[in-house]
Amino acid sequence: MPLHPFIVHLPIALSLLMPLLAAAALLAWWRGWLPGRRLWLAVVTCQALLVVAGFAALRTGEAEEERVEAFVAESSLEQHEALATRLLIGAGAVLLVAALPLVIRRATQARAAALLATLGMVAVTALALQTGKAGGELVYRHGAAAAYTAKAAQPSQPIRENAAVPNDHD
Repeated sequence: MPLHPFIVHLPIALSLLMPLLAAAALLAWWRGWLPGRRLWLAVVTCQALLVVAGFAALRTGEAEEERVEAFVAESSLEQHEALATRLLIGAGAVLLVAALPLVIRRATQARAAALLATLGMVAVTALALQTGKAGGELVYRHGAAAAYTAKAAQPSQPIRENAAVPNDHD
């Protein structure tokens, strides 16, 4: 049973939720509705979870790569892996920026750093959508799931790098 499909959904979901969570926390901090820095610690913790889950997704994808390569062109797998690496680096960079409000003393500067981190989370969401799209194409367009089906003893035909993909409109 492959782990990657199970694990990959957590960083995708977190990347979609983080800008919303951060924006809500930042608004509550600016308005004084809740203790800002304590609330922001929850945002940083969730961003750290995104980074850890992203790392786990990347590692499980790498672990399953050899098996899937028999069914999917290596270039498609490499593209997905490059996007996943970019996502992980972006999420890690945003984590560092998100941690700044916890150590900056002046409230206005801390909130400015929190705003910057929130904007970075929007960018990470875009990276996650690109990565997820590429992963979905591996499964649904290129047949990566065939590596785990009962009939997956051998690929039905050799994988060509630029093979045309049939569609329902032909």
